[in-house]
Order: sequence, then structure tokens, then C-alpha cells
Amino acid sequence: MSVSIGDKIPLVTLKTMTAEGPKDITTGDIFAGKKVVLFGLPGAFTPTCSAKHLPGFIEKAAAFAEKGVDTIACISVNDAFVMGAWGKAQTAGDAVLLLADGSADFAKAMGLDADFSAYGMGIRCKRFALVAEDGVVKVLNVEAPGQFEVSSAEYVLNQL
Repeated sequence: MSVSIGDKIPLVTLKTMTAEGPKDITTGDIFAGKKVVLFGLPGAFTPTCSAKHLPGFIEKAAAFAEKGVDTIACISVNDAFVMGAWGKAQTAGDAVLLLADGSADFAKAMGLDADFSAYGMGIRCKRFALVAEDGVVKVLNVEAPGQFEVSSAEYVLNQL
């Protein structure tokens, strides 16, 4: 069952890359007491994700901050090394927190997992964006397969 507006973000341990290497970070650490925009995508270094999805949130980071967003985070079913390298390649800096959901635990807990085995990618995350306040989902936009509209930075920014 997929997550819905009003649901609490499940407690899951993810990874993020730091200067010292991969570090555990929980959804509690990310969402507690904060207004967070989280967007998920099928994979780092993939065409739409690299050309449009992540760059849009990097470019609009200041506009999100002006709307009261404490954290913008991106999650994908990749490991922390891949997410760290992708963040560097995309010059994400501190604008977007890159989260690795290597075993798709978060995607599955949210009901946002998708089987991309036909494309040689295994279990991945659906493309989505959400806004959560203190860990409660307030806005949820899940893309139809192959689409990139309702999870874009511009679309989400207009919903705030």
C-alpha cells in the first residue's frame, strides 16, 4: 500500500556520504521538527534524473528556503558511494541532501518501490516528490511511469 497524505514517514535507516565516508542517517533525523521536501527517483546518473530532476531542486534551493523548507532531500535505490559521486558531478553541495536507499527499504516501506528488472535495474523507487512537516506527509506527488511533471522542483514549489 502506498503512502498517503496525513501518513507519518516510516522510521528507516538510510546512508549519506560524508567526508569521512558513508554515514547512517534515519528518517527521524531528517524529518523530526522540520519542513522537508523529499524527492525520489529511479537512479543516479540516469538521463531524466541527471538532466532535470536533481538540477531543478539545486537551482530552486533558495526559493524553497524562502517558503520555509528546512531540508531538500533526494533519495534513490543506489549506494552511498554512487549518491556521493552523483552529488559531486551535479554540484549539489549543501543544497540537496543525497540519501542512499541501497536495499529499497524506504521505497518499500512507503509503497513507492517499482520493479525495473525488465530494464536491468532491479527494484527501484518510483519518481515522486513529497512535502512533510515534522514527519507527516502534507503533499504527495507520484509520477505515472515514464513521466516527469508533478515531481519537478517547479511543480512542488508552486504547491507551497
